[in-house]
Amino acid sequence: MERIRGVVERITYANEETGYSVIKLQVHGYSDLVTVVGSMAAVSVGTVVDVAGTWTHNAKFGRQFEAKEWKEQLPATIYGIEKYLGSGLIKGIGPVYAKKIVKQFGDKTLDVLEEDPDQLRQIDGIGPKRVTMIKEAWDEQKEVKNIMLFLQSHGISTAFGNRIFKAYGNDSLQVIQENPYKMADDIFGIGFKTADSLAQKLGLDPQSPLRCRSGVLYVLNKLADEGHCYATEEQLQSGAVDLLDIAPEKIAAVVEELLQQQEVIAEGEAIYLPPFYYSEEGTAKRLRDILRTPAEMALFAETLQPDASPVSYDDVQLQAIHLAQTSKIMILTGGPGTGKTTTIKGILGVFQQARKRVLMAAPTGRAAKRMTETTGMEAKTIHRLLEFSPAEGYKRNADNPLVADVLVLDEVSMIDIVLMYNLLKAVPDTMTIIFVGDVDQLPSVGPGNVLGDMIASNVIPVVKLERIFRQAQGSQIITNAHRINRGQEPDLSGGPTANFFFIKEQADIPSLIVELCARRLPSYYHLDPVRDIQVLTPMQRTDTGAANLNARLQEALNSSTVHLKRGSTEYKLHDKVMQIRNNYDKEIFNGDIGQVTKVDLEERTLQVTFDGRSVPYEALELDELVLAYATTIHKAQGSEYRAVVMPFSFSHYVMLQRNLLYTGITRAKELVVMVGDPKAVRTAVRNANVVRRNTALARRLQEKFQTGKAGSKR
Repeated sequence: MERIRGVVERITYANEETGYSVIKLQVHGYSDLVTVVGSMAAVSVGTVVDVAGTWTHNAKFGRQFEAKEWKEQLPATIYGIEKYLGSGLIKGIGPVYAKKIVKQFGDKTLDVLEEDPDQLRQIDGIGPKRVTMIKEAWDEQKEVKNIMLFLQSHGISTAFGNRIFKAYGNDSLQVIQENPYKMADDIFGIGFKTADSLAQKLGLDPQSPLRCRSGVLYVLNKLADEGHCYATEEQLQSGAVDLLDIAPEKIAAVVEELLQQQEVIAEGEAIYLPPFYYSEEGTAKRLRDILRTPAEMALFAETLQPDASPVSYDDVQLQAIHLAQTSKIMILTGGPGTGKTTTIKGILGVFQQARKRVLMAAPTGRAAKRMTETTGMEAKTIHRLLEFSPAEGYKRNADNPLVADVLVLDEVSMIDIVLMYNLLKAVPDTMTIIFVGDVDQLPSVGPGNVLGDMIASNVIPVVKLERIFRQAQGSQIITNAHRINRGQEPDLSGGPTANFFFIKEQADIPSLIVELCARRLPSYYHLDPVRDIQVLTPMQRTDTGAANLNARLQEALNSSTVHLKRGSTEYKLHDKVMQIRNNYDKEIFNGDIGQVTKVDLEERTLQVTFDGRSVPYEALELDELVLAYATTIHKAQGSEYRAVVMPFSFSHYVMLQRNLLYTGITRAKELVVMVGDPKAVRTAVRNANVVRRNTALARRLQEKFQTGKAGSKR
C-alpha cells in the first residue's frame, strides 16, 4: 500500500448508511486536488489526514486513491484551521466567524477553543451566549468524533454517532461497549441488526441473554411496524430462530422470562408487547362503555331533519343523519363522490339546531385542515385535541376528559390502536362519537386495523354510502376509484375533457415524471409545481421510488444554492420536505409536509413552515426530514392534492395491490396522471389479497357485548 498526506479541501459525497465517502485532498507535490474514496465518513474539512491505500482508475471519474486505512489530525495551518471551523462542524461558527476568529488568534485558534474559549468575546459580534454555544459544540464534536471513530473501527456506520451522543452524552462509549443492544431499545433508527453487528465485533457471546432478549423484542417490534398488534407463538419463535440462529428451546425460555418480567403479555397463542395489548383491550372496553351509557340528557326530544337547504339527501344519507341522533356511536363509511362530506354537514346541522357542543378532529394536520375547510367548523389534530405535550403526555384523559356532547372524527382508517385508546380514554361515557372514514383505503401505518375491526365486529352501527352522486359521475378520478374497488379495470383512455390520464412509458419513467412536474402540467393546467403537484409512488427504493425521484425533482424544481447538508442529502432553501417521525416537542408529526423557508449557515439551523407555522431544526435533527417532491402512497394517507402524478410499473411488483392503487388515486382532487405499464395496473386491480393483520379488536368487542369477558392471559 502507498501513503499520501494532505488537507481535506472538501467532501464531495458521504453516505451516512455505509460510511462511504468521496473527499478531495490538497497533497504536497500534486498540482490538482487528489480524489480519495473509501469509508471515511468521520473526516472533517480542513483537517490533515494520513491515508494508506492504492491508486485506481475509475472509467467515469479518472484516477482515484482508494483508502484502506486513515488517520485524522487537527489542522496545523491557518488555512486549514479556517476551513475546518468554517465547514459548519461547530454550531455558532460559520465561514464568516471562522475568518474573524482565525484572523484574531492565528495558529493558536484551536488552543483557544480548547483551553480558554472566553477569549472569543474579543471578536466583534461574539457575546456570552454564542461563546457558550461554541464551547458546548466544540466539546460535543470531540466526543461525537470519538464515537464515530470507535464505530468505524468496528465496521459500523458512523451515521449514528450524533444520535448515540444525544442519548448517552459523555457515557456513550461506556454504554455501547457494555451493552450494544441498549441502543436498539433507546435510539430512533438503530435497530437490532446494527447493535448485533457491533456486539459480534466486540466479542459478545451469540447465546448471551442480552442478545436473545433484544432479538425477540426486535421480532415483535418488526411485526408491529408491519401493522400487527401481536405475534403468534409460532411466528415469534420462527422469526427469532431465523434472526438469532439459536435453538427454539432457548427462544421459548427467553419468552418465558420476558413474560415473568411483564415485558410481553401472552393471551392464548398471541404474544403482545404491553402497549398494544392494553390499547386493544382498553379500546374495546371504552367503546362498550360509551355505547351502553345514555347521553347526559336525551340528545333530541324528537328526531330532527336537516334544515331546509338546496341539498337533497338520499335515503341512506338520511338514515345516517337519523342514526347520529339515536346511537351513542356510529360509523359513516364510503368512497369518494358518495356524499360523506354532505352527510357530515347534515349531521352537524341537526346538532347545531339542538344547540349541542361539537368537537371535530382528524389524525393529521392536513386532514384536520380539510375538515375545517369543508364544514366551516374548527377541527384539530387528535394530538392537539388531547393537549399532548412530551413532558406531560396527554393532558386530556380519564381524569380530565374532553368537554362536549359530540365528537366527529374523520379519516379513522389512519388511526392506529394506541392513538385510538388514548383518544377514547379522554371521551366521557356520555359523549356521542361519529366515526368517519373509507374502509377500503390502506390501513393505518401503526399497529391495528381499527376502522375495519369496528365494522367487522357488528356491534357498532354502520352506514355505508355507495351511490356516486351525479356531480361526481363526470370525474374519471372518482369513477375509476370505484371501478378499481369493485375489481374492474379503470378507464385509461383519457380524452380532452378527462381528469385521469395514463402515459405508457417503460424506458425512462423518472425523466418523464420530471418533465410532467416541471413543465407540461404547470404550463397546461396553471399549477404550481411544488405546491399543487404531488408525486406518489408505491415504494421508497428503485429508480421510480421516492428517494430517486426526490433527487431528480429537487434538481429540476429548486435552483437555490443555499443549503445545509446531512449525509448525502442537501436541504435547500424552498425545498418541499416531510417529517418522518412524530416530534412532540415541535408538535410536528409523521407525514406532515412543509417548505424550507430559512437556512442559517452560521447557526447550522433551518426553518420549515408547516401550514403557516414556522418550526426550527438544528443540523443534527435533519434526519427527521426527507425531501417530499415525491412520497410513498402510504405516507400520503389523509392528504389531498390538486394533482397527483403516479409511477406504476412492475419495478414495484411486491406492492401492486388494489387498496394501494385505490388510495393513491383518491388523493387527487382535480387531476391524476399515471406513468408506466398498464399491465401493472391490471395486476394491482386483480390483487385484493391484503396481508391480514394480527388484531383481536373485533373479537374483543364481540366478547365485551356478549359475555363481558375477554380472553385469558398469562
